[in-house]
Amino acid sequence: MTATSHQPDTLTRFLLNHAGVRGVRVHLDETWRHIRHRASYSDATAELLGEAAAAAALFTGHAKVDGRLSVQLRSKGPLRSLFVECTAAGTLRGIAQVEDGAEVSRDLRMLGADAMMAITIENPIASLSGDRREPGRYQGIVPLEADSLSGAFEDYFRQSEQLPTRLLLAVDGDTAAGLMLQKLPGDSGDDDGWTRATALFDTLAPSELLAWPIETLLLRLFHEDGAEVLGERPLRFGCSCSRERVQDVLKSLGQAEAQAAAADDYARVRCEFCGESYQFTAPEIDALFTVDTSGFGAPEGLQ
Repeated sequence: MTATSHQPDTLTRFLLNHAGVRGVRVHLDETWRHIRHRASYSDATAELLGEAAAAAALFTGHAKVDGRLSVQLRSKGPLRSLFVECTAAGTLRGIAQVEDGAEVSRDLRMLGADAMMAITIENPIASLSGDRREPGRYQGIVPLEADSLSGAFEDYFRQSEQLPTRLLLAVDGDTAAGLMLQKLPGDSGDDDGWTRATALFDTLAPSELLAWPIETLLLRLFHEDGAEVLGERPLRFGCSCSRERVQDVLKSLGQAEAQAAAADDYARVRCEFCGESYQFTAPEIDALFTVDTSGFGAPEGLQ
């Protein structure tokens, strides 16, 4: 591994023309540090969160995402939930919730037999009234049977998408990175293109993925396969919370529960992703339930 200069937070799409393989590479520095330091995480929890952040960004490289894509883990084990979201605008946010006093293992099999992973895509579509865009939602859910997130995501693509996929995810204190290869649908590439590309992929160490810029990675691994950069997109930390979305959350609680939250004359709601606080007086909460809300669906939550 060689030392490299600072790399911007970027998603890069590329093609291995001779092999019939497409790829995405993600590098996160400032974005990952912002997510990492929103809470005090153990090393194992932070590594899983960083890997999930890199993966969520990777998946937006080829999936049609006009809204947002999220990766979520849930279990009854020490890691109760993990949520990461990447939007079409290239903003990322993430959070993990751990049982008090519990120690999280890097081995996902330790989360328990009930552990599940979901990948959700929400793309806005116009409502019938035309005055609001409602999310069209696709979700794939698989049990967590692999020992690593990379393995779990490969299982997801094999079971849900029937698409040969390889992933490498890497995290340290300051950087999170990911590399994904997928065989192009159809008969693109030569006969052993996928086998050759994955053999070269397996030679890449996590430390090299963290350190190498995309030019070095493509040159050292895939220069004989006609590697071609298709496009780049900047990535950054960003939160989609807003006063309007918090109002929707309060409405979804129902009038009695929302009013109870304002027992001291006001309710304060804090976004756990970015720390922003929203304050509502008791009359403001009452007003939420006196306006005409016809045509508005109940939201699923602040996320």
